[in-house]
Amino acid sequence: MTVRVVVADDQELVRAGFAMILDAQPDIEVVAEAADGVEAVEAVRAHEPDVLLLDIRMPRMDGIEAAKIVRAETACRVLVLTTFDLDEYVFEALRAGAGGFLLKDVRRDDLVQAVRVVAAGNALLAPTVTKKLISEFTSRPAAAPTPSPAQLEVLTGRERETLAMMARGLSNAEIAQAMVVSEHTVKTHVSNVLSKLGLRDRIQAVILAYETGVMTPGRS
Repeated sequence: MTVRVVVADDQELVRAGFAMILDAQPDIEVVAEAADGVEAVEAVRAHEPDVLLLDIRMPRMDGIEAAKIVRAETACRVLVLTTFDLDEYVFEALRAGAGGFLLKDVRRDDLVQAVRVVAAGNALLAPTVTKKLISEFTSRPAAAPTPSPAQLEVLTGRERETLAMMARGLSNAEIAQAMVVSEHTVKTHVSNVLSKLGLRDRIQAVILAYETGVMTPGRS
């Protein structure tokens, strides 16, 4: 199955470079390029891609607004591009429904893998960046009311434990090893956590874990 991608970045050389790398893959097709948020939304509507590779800072409409529209109107998944510094735009993009983020100096192989991961419906949470990202994210004023820890009462003890490990950036395999269960069992726990809490993906689960106190910034 071919992953269809729209690449949106206001820097032409950056946009063309990412498009060239992705289009060279046998299982990925770049169906359109966009120079700003308005063009990005229009391209997604016209081509119905699987993934929108989206720069945060663009003219006319920034990546945050574009992500909100795309996630509200379509099934297309959003992979955000950002600079090295983790700024407020990244946090807002995650709230808007982005499935993950990449640094603009990402390696070729990591870019390709990230697109495949997000296209498959998984959130992109790099363990090396997750703790810093979430710690900074949860220290900022929330755009919506902070969830109550009471809502976690629907989870079993094992599901709550799974949620805590997800918040630490552990993969399913690592969680399975820590809990001494099969990876299939972990996948079931993760699915139950998302379903019971009405969450879209692992990123939302991680954010919720910090907002409700299951995990706190600085705790490992």
